[in-house]
Amino acid sequence: MAKAKENKKKTSPEVKNVLFVTGEAMPFIRSGGLGDVAGALPKALKKDGVETRVIMPLYSDISKKYRDTMKFIGHTYVQLGWRNQYCGIFEGVADGVVYYFIDNEYYFKRRSLYGHYDDAERFTFFSKAVLETVLMIDFAPEVIHCNDWHTSLVPLLLDVFYRNCEKLRNVKTLLTIHNIEFQGNYDLDLARDICCLPEDKLDLIEYGGRCNFLKGGIECSNAVNTVSPTYAEELMDPFYAYGLEGILSARKYKLSGIINGLDLDVYNPKTDRALFANYGVENFELKAENKKEVCQMLGLDYKADRPLLVMVSRLTTQKGLDLILQVAEELLEGDIQLVVLGTGEWRFESALKDLEHRYGAKMRIVINFNKDLSSKLYGAADIFLMPSRFEPCGLSQLIAMHYGTVPVVRETGGLKDTVIPYDPTTKTGTGFTFKNYDANDMLSAIWRAVDAYYNDKAGWKKLIYNGMVADFGWEKSAQKYVELYNKILKED
Repeated sequence: MAKAKENKKKTSPEVKNVLFVTGEAMPFIRSGGLGDVAGALPKALKKDGVETRVIMPLYSDISKKYRDTMKFIGHTYVQLGWRNQYCGIFEGVADGVVYYFIDNEYYFKRRSLYGHYDDAERFTFFSKAVLETVLMIDFAPEVIHCNDWHTSLVPLLLDVFYRNCEKLRNVKTLLTIHNIEFQGNYDLDLARDICCLPEDKLDLIEYGGRCNFLKGGIECSNAVNTVSPTYAEELMDPFYAYGLEGILSARKYKLSGIINGLDLDVYNPKTDRALFANYGVENFELKAENKKEVCQMLGLDYKADRPLLVMVSRLTTQKGLDLILQVAEELLEGDIQLVVLGTGEWRFESALKDLEHRYGAKMRIVINFNKDLSSKLYGAADIFLMPSRFEPCGLSQLIAMHYGTVPVVRETGGLKDTVIPYDPTTKTGTGFTFKNYDANDMLSAIWRAVDAYYNDKAGWKKLIYNGMVADFGWEKSAQKYVELYNKILKED
């Protein structure tokens, strides 16, 4: 009966067709959380009755097993100033969702997705290719949903150059900001050269005397959202907005936040093949086997009743590595073990390696990004550390809770929205939190977690249970996107 009531509350999808534009998407290729969202959200929207298709670059790093399933559906040419670039269009299907792939080996036959000297040109090409592709394919989107700076020129180019096309005349645009730190900031002459913007339109993309792709998307899209309500509020603050707080404050009327979900088909301790033993709420005792096997694999002494702390992260200041290093020695003097998995800034990698050398019986650092090992660590850990300086949404804390691992997080962005502080009196909550970006505040939260692990057995079991049964799936978030699509479709 309760389920029937829930279904009645669902938003009927007035929107029918959405084109999701992204620089990456699972299962084809990913470099971070955007890839997870682009693989999961379109699938969830489709279940809600919205025909959602995805368009992305055809990178050479996409594995052959996926490339062999794609079919060529046509080609066109994209004009970028004096350049006339080939644009091949391939089609593939994953989880029932249609994907379009933009083929141009000059731009996308590279060893990494981003970070190339000509990224401005590469993603201007991709943005314009998206619009040219829409004119060719047998699919008429009502909403084009763009993601981060790599695709934020789509709303601008649409408004400046394509509104006279019948198929694109009434299309609405949504821009989702997954991480505002990355904005596509380049010399303004690029806007004249590769974007071919007339002088009276340069103000759409100009910011601080430079060309800012993300600013162009914010100005021209019908709506802007971020990946958590708290992060949307934080973007009014210079501490978080990386210089765009003025633009976002002026466009606050079009800004909102929708928390990301977790793809439970991918992240599930009951079915995750990387785990040494699968488990769920009903047979949680099997989780202990993962801790034992991971300790043996990493050469750590195994002790069933000693807490294993884990951090799976990029090793950067954003992720709170400076806080970890400030108190690491004090932490490692306690009766705990610590494993860190990730890659990042050399200074953090080096400092963590030094700690491992001095505390080898208690600590391991694996300088790598390894999906198999990360799953094993989520399954093995008792406590998950995520002391981020800022965190638009965060996926790791959701995975940790779903795998029965208690998170310790800073109250920022999506971490604040998803981790409920533990109350030892009522036994409510899903983790431990701290507010200030301060190493001692973080250490205090860790010690509270360790103390609960040792001395509050009933509360600890309830914490784990609360996290594992929390609803982190995409269903609610997909509904909110449907509501947002419907809202902008009704606007003039």
